[in-house]
Amino acid sequence: MSYTKSLLTAARSIAIEQADMPETIAPDHIRLRLAAASICGTDMHYFRHFANAGFFLDYPVTLGHEACGYVENANGHDFTTGELVAINPVIECGDCENCRTGNINMCPTKRFPGSATTKPHIDGFFRDTFDFPAKCCHSVSPNVSADHLTFAEPLACAMHAVNRGKITETDRVLVTGCGPMGLLATVAAVAKGASVHVTDLKRSSIEAAKAVGAEQGFVIGEDDTETLGNSFDVVIEASGAPQAYNLALDCVRKQGTISILSLIQPSDVPINLHLNALKEVLCVGSILFTREFTDAVELIEAGSVDFDAITAAKFPVSQTQAACELMAEGRATGKVLIKPE
Repeated sequence: MSYTKSLLTAARSIAIEQADMPETIAPDHIRLRLAAASICGTDMHYFRHFANAGFFLDYPVTLGHEACGYVENANGHDFTTGELVAINPVIECGDCENCRTGNINMCPTKRFPGSATTKPHIDGFFRDTFDFPAKCCHSVSPNVSADHLTFAEPLACAMHAVNRGKITETDRVLVTGCGPMGLLATVAAVAKGASVHVTDLKRSSIEAAKAVGAEQGFVIGEDDTETLGNSFDVVIEASGAPQAYNLALDCVRKQGTISILSLIQPSDVPINLHLNALKEVLCVGSILFTREFTDAVELIEAGSVDFDAITAAKFPVSQTQAACELMAEGRATGKVLIKPE
């Protein structure tokens, strides 16, 4: 069985290949046909640099860890051929203390597709067909849109950041950065009942955040942000820019919380860490998710979020290079999806 796959061969270079699926499927895996995938900021770091957060790829790999698929072969597992399933890309060991306590994101031996952190690397989901562990695949309600279901993994990450910040319906929340993760952090905080405000460099991104529930937005460099100082219970940093973390320190109230959803990249920009002490700010990190994957799928099933409003474009697998270039050039507002051929 042949299929189309994309392969990141070097920085900003993606090849399209025809490959053959193995004749046999590993006993604990099922075979899936891609329904929809989406490009993550992590994918973009690999696309730009062949590395992410100091982890370098050893060899070419297929990117993509946000996806859903149709079951091609259940391989003896409790799925139906043709069924749409959500895919949790975290392959945890299931045996360590972290896994036993539900903290699968902290599993020291977890594996993750399309990432240099897993060695040997596992190909990701920007391909037409793939095998993946059955335990990572989740049945969903009928009539769920595949294009919406591909948001499950990044939405779960955003929900985890919201939970780490202990956001409640009484909180006033600021999200710094309205890229795809900032938009989903807005969705997650709004789902908690919080009053959400946002900042970004682009007016179009602000409008996208308003479409999914943000009350007010501020364009950096254009709108007055001076009045935002010391006024937010929780700030979610979703841009990855050190300047945005400084803004978060300014905007969070005394003894408030900053939840870092982004991977802030190394920079020469100084960070005003003295404000952490002077304001007794609680700063919490956030990586991946735990139980939030199930929560994200349930929110998508509920149909209450307009994911189409934060979908920027769709490309077939054979045009993965063009899709990544669109993201890299900053011309996309929202998620860019990869679809099967």
